[in-house]
Amino acid sequence: MKKLFILIVFPFTLFAQSKKVDSVKVFYLGGQSNMDGYGYNKDLPKSLSKEFKDIWIFHGNPTKDERTDGGKGIWSPLTSGHGRGFSSDGKENKLSDRFGIELSFAKKLQELYPNQKIALIKYSRGGTSIDTLGNRTGNWDHNFRGKTGKNQYDYFLETVKNAYAQTDIDGDGIRDVLVPSGIIWMQGESDAPSEEIALRYYDHLSTLMNLIRAAFRVDDLPVVIGKISDSWNNKQGKVWKYGELVQAAQEKFVLKDKKAAIVRETRYYKYSDPYHYNSEGYIDLGNKFAEALERLK
Repeated sequence: MKKLFILIVFPFTLFAQSKKVDSVKVFYLGGQSNMDGYGYNKDLPKSLSKEFKDIWIFHGNPTKDERTDGGKGIWSPLTSGHGRGFSSDGKENKLSDRFGIELSFAKKLQELYPNQKIALIKYSRGGTSIDTLGNRTGNWDHNFRGKTGKNQYDYFLETVKNAYAQTDIDGDGIRDVLVPSGIIWMQGESDAPSEEIALRYYDHLSTLMNLIRAAFRVDDLPVVIGKISDSWNNKQGKVWKYGELVQAAQEKFVLKDKKAAIVRETRYYKYSDPYHYNSEGYIDLGNKFAEALERLK
């Protein structure tokens, strides 16, 4: 098995000798374009169009396989602009005019955990699959081998390593202990182009979720996945030819994993194009992810 040894080098700092620390719940957001987010900032209500207090985000720079800049980022207060088009060079974030599930997800978490500091670690990239053969813009297969050996799984690892390297994420002079509290995963469309690939989705999803759990060193870390849907906005009808097989695999995963849940409301969302939900959909999806995560407690 390739790359698994990388997990042991994460700088999970021990804070036992510190006189005072802040406990911060940290959640990982990952997947492909509907996790990137195609909502428009201009559509946000005032309650979400703001800089959030006591919520920070580390958004790893999304990039295609084989590059060296994937996973770079900085901690910053959560605001809009972490959707499609976001980038970071590790010194400065370039915000976009889009948003994803992170805003409504964070707002709902604040309601569920009042007076609790919250951190989000986000790494996702549109068009990516978890099966190497389904790859369009990148893949999450930890056994991937290419010219540089770098793929989306590596950039996830890099994102988490860089996020944990900062021990005072809000700059208040007090050490922050990041407590892994959940995985949110929205992906699967790019694994539905062929029957062969779609039929492997359950095994790939199970392996990847357990690898992500291992990266955070919590074997039973709660996982909430978003069930993929179809806009039917295609000349042939369906956009994702074998989407039902991926949906079945997602249902199988949450049935067999006692610490996993699924958000099914995606079937009712409207689309801004054949592939992506509209702004209202992303807002609702963030709420539903937080509510599903809370039920797993």
